[in-house]
Amino acid sequence: MPSTFFGLNIAYSGLTAANAALNTTGNNIANVETKGYSRQTVTQQAYDALRTFTTYGCAGAGVDTIAIERIRDEFYDVKYWNNNTTLGEYDIKQYYMEGIENYFVDDEDTEGFTTIFNDMYDALAEVKKNSGDTTTITQFLGFAKNLTDYFNNLAGNLQKVQTDTNSEIKIQVDSMNSLAAQISTLNKQINVIEVSGSTANELRDQRALLIDKLSSIVDVEVTETPVYDTNNPDRVTGANRFVVTIAGGQTLVDTNEYNTLVCEARSTSEKVNQSDVDGLYDIKWANGSDFGMYSANLGGTLKGLIAIRDGNNTANFKGSVSAIGTSGTNQTVTIDELPDYLKDLNKSTLPENGGVINVGNKLLKFDSWTYDATSEEYTFVLNNSNTTQLNTNYIDREAKVGASINYQGVPYYMQQMNEWIRSFSEAFNEILTKPGSVDGYGNAADILFTGVNGTGTGEYDVPTDSYYKITALNFTISEAMIADAQKFATHTGASEGSSKYDIVEELIDLKTNKDEFTFRGSSAGEFLQCILSDVAINASNANTFYLNYTNLSSAIETQRMSVSGVDKDEEALNLVKYQNSYTLASKMIQTLSECYDRLILQTGV
Repeated sequence: MPSTFFGLNIAYSGLTAANAALNTTGNNIANVETKGYSRQTVTQQAYDALRTFTTYGCAGAGVDTIAIERIRDEFYDVKYWNNNTTLGEYDIKQYYMEGIENYFVDDEDTEGFTTIFNDMYDALAEVKKNSGDTTTITQFLGFAKNLTDYFNNLAGNLQKVQTDTNSEIKIQVDSMNSLAAQISTLNKQINVIEVSGSTANELRDQRALLIDKLSSIVDVEVTETPVYDTNNPDRVTGANRFVVTIAGGQTLVDTNEYNTLVCEARSTSEKVNQSDVDGLYDIKWANGSDFGMYSANLGGTLKGLIAIRDGNNTANFKGSVSAIGTSGTNQTVTIDELPDYLKDLNKSTLPENGGVINVGNKLLKFDSWTYDATSEEYTFVLNNSNTTQLNTNYIDREAKVGASINYQGVPYYMQQMNEWIRSFSEAFNEILTKPGSVDGYGNAADILFTGVNGTGTGEYDVPTDSYYKITALNFTISEAMIADAQKFATHTGASEGSSKYDIVEELIDLKTNKDEFTFRGSSAGEFLQCILSDVAINASNANTFYLNYTNLSSAIETQRMSVSGVDKDEEALNLVKYQNSYTLASKMIQTLSECYDRLILQTGV
């Protein structure tokens, strides 16, 4: 049977419930502009009724405030994280591709390849008109130097893009480590609070906001499972195991523990591509295990940065091991079964001063390499620092240098420039030095286009040193020819007069004659159109996808906020509603107080 003050207890429970609802509404209103805050609501239910053993059976015992819960739909969180990952990737791509596109521009305000190349050939046409005039030859050599300077500057700008993306990769990795540490700390705090029976709403919001940030950097998956008492499996402890995996299932955070990523800079002898800048980072776990930075599941800004920095359009070195041998005290490995693009050294991107080759999933350093065009085989001389050497079991296994990245990033554009420069220089120099060609002194003619050698103090002796060694970075013209324009050959036959200009005619024909020179099916002068078509398509695609995923992100965020966001009008109505509830509960207490006063003081009960 209920006590005499049973009604007062009922009124009191209504008062506390209304007070909790008012406080929660006030908290919602206070955090209406707080990023990541989820609307909270008070969950109430009626107390268990009391059996009164009278004719009416049971009496209601008031209201019980069970919990204050955050309103959030995890379905929209997952959709947002997945979209945010893709958005982060294309955000980076559209930013950097726009910059690369600007480097190749050729218009009224900026002199690009087409303008400079045409100027050089216009000057060459003047040489034909005055083949014996060193003044016109000097002018032509000046325009030829402008062409080499153009490629030098363009390659330098692309290397700056590679340097910038490399630095940003380090920043993003550091950010991931920081987010992982914060998430693990919040997991511990949340479990401490929720083990006691409370719900850590604000801390859960902070954790979700950190996952939002992490999802823009890398692909994220989150799982949360209850922790049960091993001695009593039916008892829920209130704690949860919260696991964050990234890049296709690799564990970043496991409740209170987290793994750290590190960036290791490649040395000069560990380059992947010939024109890479020094110190590019490889990402690994702090325990030394592989992170899989080239995984298709990477996602986010990290994937976009790596694609721009290392994208080679899948044209990395790859083949099959055909032989294991020795060279002095060093072991060698010979590779055959090459794709067609590796059979032309002018298209090669292999690092000149050694690197790392993957043979049957074993990473080995190599000091040098050679190519046999007859047998179509590459032979790598391995570094003696390799602790594990190869045996015949590795024959027929796959070998590769670098990863196959299906994107046209900086290495791809470097390779395209290098290929054009090498092929054009080779064709141009062959015409200049054809049998019978002579300079203005009647001596055997010399080459015009070459490259500054690795020491930076002289020029490569091409073709003896191979045109492979010429790159957009070291492309130049003969210093001896600049110093003395008469060393430029204009004709064949030492006894012929200066009016003969057959060499010049062939050089002019080289510009448009595809039988003499072709680049991707185009003539020499159409290089820019080939490259710009790649750049424009990539820039356009990146911009289109960025806009699409931005719009999709806005739509998902609107859906998410419709569930968890604070609506000012709704909270204003709740404020009035709970205020009335509080007022009514207060009046109930006042009424019962008057009843008890009459009952106790005036009747003496």
